[in-house]
Amino acid sequence: MMTFTEKVYTVVKRIPKGTVLTYKQVATRAGKPKAYRAVGNILNKNFNPEIPCHRVVRSDGTVGGYNRGSVSKRRILRAEGASML
Repeated sequence: MMTFTEKVYTVVKRIPKGTVLTYKQVATRAGKPKAYRAVGNILNKNFNPEIPCHRVVRSDGTVGGYNRGSVSKRRILRAEGASML
């Protein structure tokens, strides 16, 4: 049985380039719709380049936090062609 953290990483790994999901969408897909803050805390600790946590944004459309800085997150998303920014 997978932990919630493993489920979050699995969901985030499947986000294609140029696409974003919200923290709430990730939480819902991982099976705990109200755990969106937990998703943020989990992703803040991620340094694995195979898990594109920069593709997870806030529900209000802002980029939200990123363990390498929000400016970096915005730059990466633009380079990937994310239409949201």
